[in-house]
Amino acid sequence: STWRGMAGAAEHVMNKITRKSELEMPKVTTGPLPASTKIYTEPDGHADIRVPFREIALDEKSGEAPFRVYDPSGPYTDATADIDVQRGLPRIRDSWIKERAVEQYEGRAIQPEDNGNVAGRHLARDFGHKTAPYRGLPGKPLTQLECARAGIITNEMIYVAHRENMGRKAMLERASMALADGESFGAAIPEHISPEFVRSEVARGRAIIPANINHAELEPMIIGRNFLVKVNANIGNSAVTSSVEEEV
Repeated sequence: STWRGMAGAAEHVMNKITRKSELEMPKVTTGPLPASTKIYTEPDGHADIRVPFREIALDEKSGEAPFRVYDPSGPYTDATADIDVQRGLPRIRDSWIKERAVEQYEGRAIQPEDNGNVAGRHLARDFGHKTAPYRGLPGKPLTQLECARAGIITNEMIYVAHRENMGRKAMLERASMALADGESFGAAIPEHISPEFVRSEVARGRAIIPANINHAELEPMIIGRNFLVKVNANIGNSAVTSSVEEEV
């Protein structure tokens, strides 16, 4: 009888009807991370390029300075950022993209298949803030790969080179002992990551910078064996529910 009572209670909870008044609008997770601070630094000679890092505060008894780490969390962990999915994120790369041979044009209207041919409450809501998409001009280098093979160093390459040099000076102080006992497996990583080294690795096809011109809001990241990030993975969300805020 005890088991039946527990089963009945569980069935009652599982079959409970969720009312509209009990639902909450999903929100984007924002705010600073505990015991750390988001900071920005600029590459030498490029005050217009702000590269984020995170400094983790260590215990005062350690006598150590804050520990700086790679921070790909974007503006969502910036205490000064105003996040609004209706407006979108600041287009930090807009001026960089306009320096290339591009033009803006009127994109096509959203089609039913873009939303999975759904309707009603399943339809993703429209956004009032829209920007005209970019496209490249014929015969001109546009992508990071095309620019790299044309010998052009882009602002994205300068950005990622600065981020790749995080903590490199401190690592070099003890590198000789580590190299003596280690195996490079063919990797050729210089003591200092220059924008030219980044360009060369992209041109050779040994690294990629995913930076579509129509995603001017993204923070450039390089992926490759000779860089800090080796793998790009997409972690999916719930298969049952998926709002714009939940996906963000």
